[in-house]
Amino acid sequence: MFYQPGITAHGLPHDPFKSCVVPRPIGWISTRSVQGVDNLAPYSQFTNVSFDPAMVMFSSNQTTDGRRKDTVTNAEQTGVFIWNMATWGLREQVNVSAEELPPWEDEFIRTGLLKSPGVIVAASRVAASPVQFECEYMQTVRLPGNGPMGTVDVVFGRVVGVHIADSALTEGGKVDVLKLRPLARMGYFEYTSVESSFEMVIPGSSKLLAGLEGSALKNSGSVADGAMLP
Repeated sequence: MFYQPGITAHGLPHDPFKSCVVPRPIGWISTRSVQGVDNLAPYSQFTNVSFDPAMVMFSSNQTTDGRRKDTVTNAEQTGVFIWNMATWGLREQVNVSAEELPPWEDEFIRTGLLKSPGVIVAASRVAASPVQFECEYMQTVRLPGNGPMGTVDVVFGRVVGVHIADSALTEGGKVDVLKLRPLARMGYFEYTSVESSFEMVIPGSSKLLAGLEGSALKNSGSVADGAMLP
């Protein structure tokens, strides 16, 4: 089959576009408004951008009535946000936090999730999440689209603090992804979680492998934080 998105009909009962770009990690983003109200919402267009310095991005469509999302407004106005890893064990809370609520409602309260304060940034972390990134807002790239939800705000942030629960690490010092079962978005109303993995090492220099690992220390050759470089 072949179709032109938004121009010709695909002839299927459901639009296949999002189901072709899978799986997508979930950006479970917490922010705080200038009025002091905490906000929490999941975004399925989320990824890391670079590792040295560490940067992430999330992409936010507008609401069903054409407003900018509270997450974007809060990040721009306060200059910070936090990414919380969404896991299989937290799937129901992730789903509830996706509801469209007015800016004065706190999704932490709505979901029953406990808060932990940010160490560097003024926002709340999901206490039950095994991994969180504290981020400083960098910039928003606004891309116009069609209809009330088509316009998108792509928000970039620099990671200035990383929290990893000790229980989330293997004895060898790696994040135990299979134990945590991070959630990922599929198409339609479907999700998945990471339950298997395999390893492939690309032939190349140690610099190349450092980049693939995402090690800023190995890339820059710095040991400023006292870490031992293998």
